[in-house]
Amino acid sequence: MWQDAFTSIEMCGKPVIACLHGAVLGAGLELVAACDIRFCTSDASFKLAEVDIGLASDVGGLQRLPKIIGNQSLVRELALSGRQMLGSEAFQHGLVSRIFDTKEAMMSEGLALCQSIASKSPIATLGIKEFLNYTRDNSVKDSLEYAITWNMSMLQGSDLAIATASMVQKSLPEYENLPGAKQSKL
Repeated sequence: MWQDAFTSIEMCGKPVIACLHGAVLGAGLELVAACDIRFCTSDASFKLAEVDIGLASDVGGLQRLPKIIGNQSLVRELALSGRQMLGSEAFQHGLVSRIFDTKEAMMSEGLALCQSIASKSPIATLGIKEFLNYTRDNSVKDSLEYAITWNMSMLQGSDLAIATASMVQKSLPEYENLPGAKQSKL
């Protein structure tokens, strides 16, 4: 059930942004590995702590982190030793995309990114997330075929016309909600 819960973050139709400060330990690190975008403060630290209590990480960290970090040796070192990785090292290896001096600055930038993404077509953002997840686990050839099939079906909607008209009119687009989705106000 925990694996399914963590994977639901990854499969969520909306981008999920994690803003991290302080210690991110064990299942907490595995949880944020399922997020789309990760920011942290300079005082953040990361640790796969399960090995210290006689367990192997089992809710997705060992499956996701090698793909995120792209360094099998580093992931094995962290998982097998329980070594703490500081925020600067996490940034250097791609676990986080941005690092901030303060929690307030991080949260402000995180919210600004949320607002920016929320202003985009929900069909486009869903497609981008779907393509990136699919591409991570499949070949480039298969991913290109998947993308063209997806986009052909998405062209049936109104988002492309709305976005194009807004660009021409130099106005903000107003997109319809995805079926079954509630409009969120940030």
